[in-house]
Amino acid sequence: MIKILVTDGMDKGAVCTLKDMGHEVTEQFFEPEELKEQAKNFNVMIVRSATKVRKEIIDEALKTENLKLIIRGGVGMDNIDVSYAESQGIKVRNTPKASSSAVAELALGHMFSLARFIGIANVTMRESKWNKKQYKGLELYGKTLGIVGFGRIGKELAKKAKVLGMKIIYTDILGPAKDFPEYSFISLDKLLVDSDFISLHVPGNKDKSPVIGKSEFSKMKDGVYLINCARGSVVDEKALIEALNSGKLAGAGIDVFSEEPTKNFELVKHEKVSVTPHIGASTKEAQKRIGEEIVSIIKEYF
Repeated sequence: MIKILVTDGMDKGAVCTLKDMGHEVTEQFFEPEELKEQAKNFNVMIVRSATKVRKEIIDEALKTENLKLIIRGGVGMDNIDVSYAESQGIKVRNTPKASSSAVAELALGHMFSLARFIGIANVTMRESKWNKKQYKGLELYGKTLGIVGFGRIGKELAKKAKVLGMKIIYTDILGPAKDFPEYSFISLDKLLVDSDFISLHVPGNKDKSPVIGKSEFSKMKDGVYLINCARGSVVDEKALIEALNSGKLAGAGIDVFSEEPTKNFELVKHEKVSVTPHIGASTKEAQKRIGEEIVSIIKEYF
């Protein structure tokens, strides 16, 4: 019997499957100090973004040598000290295939919200304002979408945006992608200059320095829209607010923040911002796929 700790929630069907396989599953969130003690008792730890599995927690788990596998239900693993865990013989896995469509759809949702003033119109109408003349938007059709990071999510977004009639350009640290001749690979600098919408789908720099900061904003065309459904560290939030206030950016769609839950209410309440609380993978379908992938990982490992 394998003892499994699920700290941040998991698809109920997947939990039932694990129990039917004869495993003991505990579903409970623990604060860091308590997690240090609890980590000693489990063979598998399944986390999402809320739980941080840092060196001190891993060190405590090593005292009993029970913990063999840490699974991140999602893509990004910056909340886990991956290198240290694996150097100590603890395997770390994630579920990169499961949430691509969900995140791509949210990025598109933010684009629609900004281009057609859907978010701010909801707010002002609830304040009994009829701002029909102020909300002359624009169509996504015919606009250039620049995708920074052309992995699974970037490719899924490109496919969906192309159907809407957008022109797709992209950049990626690995260079041009094979089998995607319909999209144009260009440098980051050229992408910043040429795009009407820019969507970020990169894991971020290891040193937490922003991929998009003051210098990058200065290269963008006036009136561009920026979407970040990747990681909060990818964008310099102070420079982002400056770009919004100056008019360099027409709007920003933000799902992730440098600190979560965010305390940057100047950004959250900005009238040019469409904002969500890190819900990129939060669809019923994605969570079911994540659960299925987690079950597969556990079956394969043990």
